[in-house]
Amino acid sequence: MNKLNLIYASSIFTQEQESDIDTITDEPYKVVLFNDDYHTFDEVIAQIMKATGCSRQKAEAHTWEVHNKGKSIVFDGSMEECLRVSAILEEIHLKTEIQTC
Repeated sequence: MNKLNLIYASSIFTQEQESDIDTITDEPYKVVLFNDDYHTFDEVIAQIMKATGCSRQKAEAHTWEVHNKGKSIVFDGSMEECLRVSAILEEIHLKTEIQTC
């Protein structure tokens, strides 16, 4: 690959990644929370805070993203950490998925 192709590929990668900063991580796994029609905003906010230890403001932002986009990356970390977070979210039957980054 020549220098021009590398710059172009780098530019495309940067543009794709800038649209959703939550996907940029050094951790190998992420917990994705999906939207449903059963839980209130307050229930989801409280459970995200319980599972991840994040602030109410950040939990609210994730909840709005789930509501508007259908999903949100609420946590990234090791597989063990992601399993713990996912299990706590699923205590109230929220739908989650652990993905590799």
